[in-house]
Amino acid sequence: MAHYFSDASFKFLKALARHNDKAWFNANKARYEDHVRQPFLRLLTDLQPDLAAVSDKFRADPKTVGGSLFRIYRDARFSNDKSPYKSWQGARLYHERRKQVPAPSFYLHLQPGESFVGAGLWHPEADTLRRLRQFIFDNPGSWKAAAHAPAFRRRFDFEQTERLSRPPRGFPADFEFIDDLKHKNFVFWRALDDATMTGPRLRQTVAADLAALGPFVDYLCAALDLEF
Repeated sequence: MAHYFSDASFKFLKALARHNDKAWFNANKARYEDHVRQPFLRLLTDLQPDLAAVSDKFRADPKTVGGSLFRIYRDARFSNDKSPYKSWQGARLYHERRKQVPAPSFYLHLQPGESFVGAGLWHPEADTLRRLRQFIFDNPGSWKAAAHAPAFRRRFDFEQTERLSRPPRGFPADFEFIDDLKHKNFVFWRALDDATMTGPRLRQTVAADLAALGPFVDYLCAALDLEF
């Protein structure tokens, strides 16, 4: 059983949220490396066989540049919030063809009191969203199996933040899953408490969640003509 994150990981991220400036970050960069970045890269490496058992088309890539781990630096160009750093760390376990075509991904998020694991399509382009909605409309039985299995819905929540108020154009209001088609993000997720993130069974927990999310991601891949 391996430990990855610790109370020191959360202390650093809490402090970063309070002191979100370059001078403080540079003075504390060793804490970031020791307690957040390097443990996350180690976890990604250890998750590789677990992810391969779900699908050999997805990658948990521990490369320091261009891999699964998102940069801690914020892109503040188009935001009113000009703070330079994120107060969390996230990693995308991506499809091997992600640079050629739109593709779903698995995601792991480390943040004090707000960590989670999830998967799906976040902010897909309009054409991708249209394809997915049409695929669900044309294949409702397999959508029900992938996204509405009782055990799956007990474990994961359907991300709810951005939805249409009315059925999307071209779809009948009495379609069985019309409420699902109103979603703009097709993401299922599950919160992970701080004790799980710092505990000895984190890898096993995340591996089990990746496996449970697999049929849903498989469905999204089918909708977008991707291998799973």
